[in-house]
Amino acid sequence: MLKNDVDKEEPSRDLYHQVYLAILEHRLPPGTKLGEDKLAKIFNVSRARVREILARLSHEGVVELVPQKGAHVARPSPKQARHVMEMRRLIEPGIVRKLITSLDDEKHAKLLAHLDAETTARRDADTQAIIRLSGDFHFLLGDLCGNEFLARSIRELSTLTCLIIYLYDAPTSDACRDDEHAEIVNAVVAKDADLAAELVTRHLDHIEASLKLSDGVQVVDIEQVFSQISAKPNAKG
Repeated sequence: MLKNDVDKEEPSRDLYHQVYLAILEHRLPPGTKLGEDKLAKIFNVSRARVREILARLSHEGVVELVPQKGAHVARPSPKQARHVMEMRRLIEPGIVRKLITSLDDEKHAKLLAHLDAETTARRDADTQAIIRLSGDFHFLLGDLCGNEFLARSIRELSTLTCLIIYLYDAPTSDACRDDEHAEIVNAVVAKDADLAAELVTRHLDHIEASLKLSDGVQVVDIEQVFSQISAKPNAKG
C-alpha cells in the first residue's frame, strides 16, 4: 500500500476505534445518534468513509442503522439483553475449556498481566479503565482460545453486554467483579475445565442478575464525547 493510501485510511481506523472505545467505556450511551456530518467533521473524513465505518459497526451489532433516522448506538431491548446473556452462557464455558487445552507460559502471562491492570484501575478508581478492562477480559479469553470465530463472537457479545449494563443500570463494579475474573484465571491455570466453565457461567449469571431490565435512555452530544479528537488535525479521508 502506498503511503498516501495509508494516510487516507488512518483517520477511518481512528474513527472505528474511537467509537468502539467510547461505547465500551460508556461514554456513548445506548440510543446516542451518530450523525454522519458530525462524525465527518470531528474526524476530518468524508461522509462516505463514515458510512463505511457505521456499516461495519452495525454488522457487529453495536450500531443500529434505521432508514430515514440514521445511525444510533444500539439499544438492546430487555428480551435481547436476556438473549445476549443466554448466548454467552452457551459459548463462553466452551472458550475457557478450549483455552485450557492450549494454555502455555505466554498465555498465562497475558492473563496475569490483565488481572494486574484491572487491580491497578480499581486501586486508582479509574472508572473508564475499569469498564473497558472488564470487557477486555472476556475479549482476551476469546483471543487466547485460538478460534477466531469464537473470539469474534465473544467480542461482539461482550460489547453488547457493555451497552446492556449501561442501559439497564448495572454498576460495573457489581456486574463484572475483578475477584471473579481472578477465580476464572486460577481455574484455567490449574487446568480444571469443569470448574472454569462453572465459574464463567456463575459470573455471567451474576452479571444478568445485576441488570434492571426496564426502559430508559440518556442523550449525549457526540461532539462533546469526541472533543479531543476534533481538536486534532487529520488527513482527509
